[in-house]
Amino acid sequence: MLRSDIGLYRRMLGYLRPYTALLAGGFLATLAFALLDAFSLIMLAPFLDALFKGGEVAFDKLGDKLGPFLEGTVGRFVDDDPDPKRVLLQLNLLILFIFLLKNIADFLQTYLVVRLEQSVLRDMRNRVYQHLIELDLRFFHRTRAGQIITRLTSDMEQLRQLLTKNLFKLLTSVLQVIVTVAVLLTISWRLTLVALVILPALVGMWSRLLKRLRRGDRAVMNLSAEVTSHLQETVSGVRQVKAAAGEQFEAQRFSRITWDYLKANVRTERVRALAGPMSEMVGAIGTVLLLWYGGSMVIDGRIDAAEFIVFLGLSLRMYQPAKWLSRFPSTVGPALVGAERIFEFLDTPIEMTDAPGAREFTHVTDAIRFENVGFEYNENAPVLRDITFEAPVGSVIALVGPSGAGKTTLVDLVGRFYDPTAGRVMIDDADLRSYSVKSLRRKLGIVTQETVLFHDTVRANIAYALADVTQESIERAARAANAHDFILQMPQGYETVLGERGTRLSGGQRQRIAIARAILRDPPILIFDEATSALDSESERLVQGAIEHLLQGRTVFVIAHRLSTILNADQILVLEAGRIVQRGTHDELLAEGGLYQKLYRLQYDTRVPALEGAAAES
Repeated sequence: MLRSDIGLYRRMLGYLRPYTALLAGGFLATLAFALLDAFSLIMLAPFLDALFKGGEVAFDKLGDKLGPFLEGTVGRFVDDDPDPKRVLLQLNLLILFIFLLKNIADFLQTYLVVRLEQSVLRDMRNRVYQHLIELDLRFFHRTRAGQIITRLTSDMEQLRQLLTKNLFKLLTSVLQVIVTVAVLLTISWRLTLVALVILPALVGMWSRLLKRLRRGDRAVMNLSAEVTSHLQETVSGVRQVKAAAGEQFEAQRFSRITWDYLKANVRTERVRALAGPMSEMVGAIGTVLLLWYGGSMVIDGRIDAAEFIVFLGLSLRMYQPAKWLSRFPSTVGPALVGAERIFEFLDTPIEMTDAPGAREFTHVTDAIRFENVGFEYNENAPVLRDITFEAPVGSVIALVGPSGAGKTTLVDLVGRFYDPTAGRVMIDDADLRSYSVKSLRRKLGIVTQETVLFHDTVRANIAYALADVTQESIERAARAANAHDFILQMPQGYETVLGERGTRLSGGQRQRIAIARAILRDPPILIFDEATSALDSESERLVQGAIEHLLQGRTVFVIAHRLSTILNADQILVLEAGRIVQRGTHDELLAEGGLYQKLYRLQYDTRVPALEGAAAES
């Protein structure tokens, strides 16, 4: 076993601590099963005596300890009767009773294991999911959605089997081997040594294969996650695939991934499959040695034939759990890889944490200030440089500039989705980091171009994450967002279940639902990230009207490519390559010239500046 595995086992076993009663019950049921399983084979000895010796049952030949034990248990139920048929009937009834008890123990063990595994699985899923949604945006930007889904589904299933099913299989096998060896030793210690001679060979064989299997299992699980990721991406982007007639292209990409998955799987399973026949051959060698040596002892009169048959049955029964124990490291290989991958998630630190003594944020009384703010996702690759400006309470600040200028990153700092790597963001006279993250975000309303709606009712989507919201408040917010009328026209009105990501609605309708959500939250700070850029003129007019309801009395940041939406902004910041290159009102910036004027003319002036210059030169 690898040294790192021990730490994994300890960590995983921690999830079993809340269920010690179930664990203890499962252990007792497993122990009872192992004892009764061995006892059912021991009953062969008195049965063979009764069969071949005319009903006479002699217990003294089964060792100094086992003989008296059988005399005190089985002997009480067997009469000293000269009729061998009566003795056989009594023994058979006793054997039937032993099997009944054994199967009751087996049922209890199985039931308790299922109860335990499902409880542990629920706890682990909840723990991983809770940590996952607390992680920062940086994590989700660098991790594919399919990888996340795979770890919460197939990896979690592997880990469940290791924690419960394989754990109890391990426990059962260990107890069966211990009980069986104890019984074998009471019959003949010499034969027991011969029976156990194969165990070191089995352990040595599997230790050689373990490292190769671990590498192979990790490759298989990583490629399985790639399959899931590709499926998730193509299904969510199926419109783009079809628009580009890319069905064949995506099919070929998927075929390459599944081919790699097939090769990795076959390589790993080839090693695993080789181990089965090798184990079987080692077991066969041990059985032949036992038959030869035990048969010689019977011929020499050193052991009774009935004893040897019982011994042989017990030893053969022991080989199966012994082989499973020797294969345990490879059997649980995929589960250990799954555990490593899951704990990688759990060990990912949450960067956006509250400072000691963090305050609750309620509202802005003066202004939001950026003071020499810089930010970089990767070291030595700045996205924002020396950003300084002030957004007075109740003002509208517009951010414009080419793609990649840093506009979205800048507003992400307002919601503490990231912290500045240089400078600071202030609300009134306090650093943003002095407020608790959750209280700040609860007072933040965000409407983006890509509206996120959930597979739930219209009412639930508008009141998302808010408790004790009245229907009247929801409808008032929908009216202010110009959404109430089209909601009433839906089949169940506010109780209509929207499709996944709100696909049953048009783009304008989705945006108005999102604005109603923001209005209901009544946030003092609003962020509009290109909220109308993907809409047609009619939808934009309705959404713009809804936005006007929302702007009143709030501090607003607007990112816009359509400059018509920001003509009345109190201040426009023009960003380029992470810097503010211009600032002012719309009229001031047009008169100033520069990048803003260029962007404006590109959208609204048929005389593009480059063409004007060429005409003047001619």
